[in-house]
Amino acid sequence: MAGLLALVGGDEFHPGNEEQDRLLVAAAAAGPAFVLPTAGARSRPDLAVATAQQWFSGLGLKLEGLDVLNRTQANSKELEARAAGGGFFYLAGGDPGHLARTLIGTRVWSAIRKRWLEGAALAGSSAGAMALCEWTLIRASWPHSSQRRDERALGVVPGTAVLPHYDTFGQRWVDSASQALPNAVLLGLDERTAAVWDGQWSAAGGGRVVIWRGGEHREFVRQPIDGLPDPRLEEPGADQADG
Repeated sequence: MAGLLALVGGDEFHPGNEEQDRLLVAAAAAGPAFVLPTAGARSRPDLAVATAQQWFSGLGLKLEGLDVLNRTQANSKELEARAAGGGFFYLAGGDPGHLARTLIGTRVWSAIRKRWLEGAALAGSSAGAMALCEWTLIRASWPHSSQRRDERALGVVPGTAVLPHYDTFGQRWVDSASQALPNAVLLGLDERTAAVWDGQWSAAGGGRVVIWRGGEHREFVRQPIDGLPDPRLEEPGADQADG
């Protein structure tokens, strides 16, 4: 049976995330717990790992960094073997385009997905949450750089794209995201707030989970969520390792 899945709106590894992170810790399967700083590869991935380790140690979970920063590492047999034994995976925030492009179709991602389908806990925040959906939203080219365009992501949650940091700036993405993906479910996530799936979807944390579809939206706070597609529980061909 697939493990718990959490999509977090951002500002991860800080106070205010206790509700969803305690659910993740309780759901961790046997084996090492990993944080992937992939989305922060161009900034300070070591800092992302250290911050995550400090935060989760306070919740009783020891994390290891799985340093998958580029596609060569994502297709490493050594890192694939480490991931294949994991019981907890957290995709930290950063650059959403880099994260999805680095992991899609690789050995490491295939191993992570397989472990999640076997019961490991899986989470992503901000760029990490975006990458776990069907599409990730990245900045459009100049002169439209204030708008978002879609790019194929890892596809764990089908038909969906995340609007992270919804309470700070993500809400401004609604119009351009709706134009780019007119038939998608747009999932707005406030910071320190999560859509959590454990057989059904629910909202965790102090903020809002907002579902946009067909130009209309509904908000959920600490309650069951309807209108969000269930995760894809089979391994699609696009997720098969290359190389």
